[in-house]
Amino acid sequence: MKKFKYIVLSALALTLAACEKDFFDTTSPSALDVSIFKSPSMTEQAIGGIYNTFGEDKSFRNRLCGGYVALNTDIEHCSKSESSEYAAYNMTGGTGDLSTSNGKDPWAYLNSAVERANVVIDGIRQYSDTTNAEFKYLLGEALTLRAFCYLEMVKLWGDVPASFESFKGNNVEVLYTEKQDRNVVYEQLRLDLKEAAELMPWSASCPGNAANYTGRPSKALALGLLARMDLMYAGLAMRPDVFTKGGTSACSVQYNVKDPALRQELYQEVVWACAQIIKEEDYKLQPNFEDIWRDLCADKTDYANSEFIWALPFLDGARGQVLALTGCKMSENCPGILRGTITYGSGNANNAKTQAMIEIVPTFYYKFDKADLRRDITILPWAWEYDKGDGVSSATAACFPATPDTVNKLYTKLADASTMHLGKLRPEWMVRKYSSNEDCIDMPVLRYADILLMFAEAAIGSKEGNAPTNLYGISAQKCFDRVRARAGLTTPKPLTFEAIVDERAFEFCGENIRKYDLMRWGILKDVLVQTTADLADLQAGTGAYAGRPDSVYFTYKQDNFYSQKGDAYVFDRFVGLDLGATKPAEFDKANGWVAKSFFVKTDEKTGKVTKHLDPKNYYLYKNADQIDNHQYWPIFDVNIAASNGSLWNDYAY
Repeated sequence: MKKFKYIVLSALALTLAACEKDFFDTTSPSALDVSIFKSPSMTEQAIGGIYNTFGEDKSFRNRLCGGYVALNTDIEHCSKSESSEYAAYNMTGGTGDLSTSNGKDPWAYLNSAVERANVVIDGIRQYSDTTNAEFKYLLGEALTLRAFCYLEMVKLWGDVPASFESFKGNNVEVLYTEKQDRNVVYEQLRLDLKEAAELMPWSASCPGNAANYTGRPSKALALGLLARMDLMYAGLAMRPDVFTKGGTSACSVQYNVKDPALRQELYQEVVWACAQIIKEEDYKLQPNFEDIWRDLCADKTDYANSEFIWALPFLDGARGQVLALTGCKMSENCPGILRGTITYGSGNANNAKTQAMIEIVPTFYYKFDKADLRRDITILPWAWEYDKGDGVSSATAACFPATPDTVNKLYTKLADASTMHLGKLRPEWMVRKYSSNEDCIDMPVLRYADILLMFAEAAIGSKEGNAPTNLYGISAQKCFDRVRARAGLTTPKPLTFEAIVDERAFEFCGENIRKYDLMRWGILKDVLVQTTADLADLQAGTGAYAGRPDSVYFTYKQDNFYSQKGDAYVFDRFVGLDLGATKPAEFDKANGWVAKSFFVKTDEKTGKVTKHLDPKNYYLYKNADQIDNHQYWPIFDVNIAASNGSLWNDYAY
């Protein structure tokens, strides 16, 4: 398998050291100092230093890849025991998960990646032969990676420092760049991404090992990120009413751009950018939704046969917890038994499990059309369990009344309404095996389906409903229809803003997109409040959820494909989640049927009733009035303290 070695080796360390020396020197650089940018291979190694920051602890490896960054929404929620703190964005202190005092935190790593990109960009512009195709590509790659990092920062913190030149050692203002209005960043990124799109070819024509590889940028990624950014820029956001150094208490949800004509220009630019990709790479919409995720888990990175325009790469044997934090859940008993897993030392088996930090808001299950093929790929009302027969792990006798053995079984264990899991990433689909919580699955960033839906959305002017005049010969309705048709939905549905809101939920659940869509549409608060009310109805079986069954009924079938050793059992007949479902006529415990409560749990000894969707146990926010203030993370205390006064928090933190 072709892989770009994004590991900083000794040669790269020397490269960056020489580069750093050059930029800190006030004298003219020697030929040795600038030789890095005379060689495409050495310049590529310097770009590897940017990627290296993505794999660090508290970076994309395990903090910026999933559950910490995109919750809560109407379709996803946080399952961590500290979820109340995340729902309230109460993260200003030095929490172990997000902010430490040693610079190993998301803010530090994103800014480090930006500075490394600045060094490369400045070095190529000053010392490389930019008529050479390899150098042109590498400059475009560095511009695109910097833009990606900035978009992540704006999504997380809103207004951030705009630092677009490397620190040369003689300009303290560059070192302590003040936080600026995000529109300054947006405007620079518009220029950068359009330049990158000119510099880089389509994937098949990229140089060297970047060709036809989903882990390296191409023209399509630059254009796709431009479209994504323009929709953010043209949309709404939580902003200070007046941008003031040191912060302001007056903030509100408002348009980033007050001029309707500029917003329309941005929608036009989205249409133009997506149209270029559609005309060149329309083959990329894969026919089978499930195969997108099977291929990702199986490390298939052939660009020509993948829906991914870019998936941030984690090498086999390197570190990455994308699946562990966001994928199908398995218990601590499963490693070494379930396909795609190995145990992690005799004393550390409890670490070898998927944490499933992202879970699905159960009302979302009922938003899907029953014919939608995406539902049962995206949402799993079960987790993997293995009964070791040790008296501690789950006893399986009640689950397998028709089989003689009651232990040593790998099986799919029914969850409850509050713990429905994301199923797009699954250990059993992996071809490598992961240990502890390091799975090394590439992180999804941009898919072709997003290009189609962004084109459709911009074509109707997003929420404002003003269509651009030039659609480049491409039907926005057909782009929308194609995504639905792939999901098995053939009933016509008019392209409207409301239809886009729904379709993007069905298509991109769990991909770190939904929260930022809701924010730019200005409906995050309304949607969260409504979803909480819907959860109460679902728990009670009232309103739109009348006819909700109390129990789920199922049988198992043996399928040893899922087990590395021993027997494996998966659901066979499964009845009861759909509204109006009733107990099957053929239900018979003696013949292997099992009945389990899904929405209410009654303790057999005490009679205590637990409602799984009770707000005390399950919630999307702490205080509705706080939602529109705390849509972003705070800049962490440790970062502000080290900023020499250049950073501060808004939004009543």
